[in-house]
Amino acid sequence: MKTIGLIGGMSWESSLEYYRLVNEFTKAALGSFSSSKCLMYSVDFAEIETLQHQGDWERLNELMVEAATKLYKGGADIIVLCTNTMHLCSYAIKNAVPIPFLHIAEATGRAIQEKKLEKVGLLGTQFTMEKDFYKAVLKEQFGIETLIPNEKERTQVHQIIYEELVLGKITNDSREVYKNIINNLAENGAQGVILGCTEIPLLIKEKDVAIPIFDTTTIHAQAAVKWALQ
Repeated sequence: MKTIGLIGGMSWESSLEYYRLVNEFTKAALGSFSSSKCLMYSVDFAEIETLQHQGDWERLNELMVEAATKLYKGGADIIVLCTNTMHLCSYAIKNAVPIPFLHIAEATGRAIQEKKLEKVGLLGTQFTMEKDFYKAVLKEQFGIETLIPNEKERTQVHQIIYEELVLGKITNDSREVYKNIINNLAENGAQGVILGCTEIPLLIKEKDVAIPIFDTTTIHAQAAVKWALQ
């Protein structure tokens, strides 16, 4: 098995899920006492969050490259960035280290394609919903059209992520807000919805909505294990 390099800490709650999932998928594939060969470099999310909202993506690129380089030098065979939003730094990471980078939108696009869906909703931070780095991958590589919530709803989704989910706070009120937003996306033609922030699956489950959900944390972790076992 190859060694998976995980860039975590954004937030540590979702990074914990990544660690659990890569080990569960490895055990399911290999059985017995098998667990994942992996390294995790965890950053300080307080620093990351401040830079995100300052719009300092140059410094964020530097921090992600630093993390990826440390994993590469530590023996990682692939880089897995355990967050959706920070894939805005994926180009910088790919250019900095000579090992593969597993893009979360590509893994998600393959999962959507397997379901034969052509139009999906996207929930995530405002960075993920409003910038093109995620939607462009889905459109250009998989022909998938992406719908996002209206401006008021995007603000609600973003605030719940940063004020609750990354702090480990899960409430029924916020679950209802997300469910209503997902229902609105479905009414506008979304055949499924991408939970495009690695904390959202802590709040929304398949049973909560009427259309298929794409849990990017699980999809990404499973794709990483599949690659490592090739």
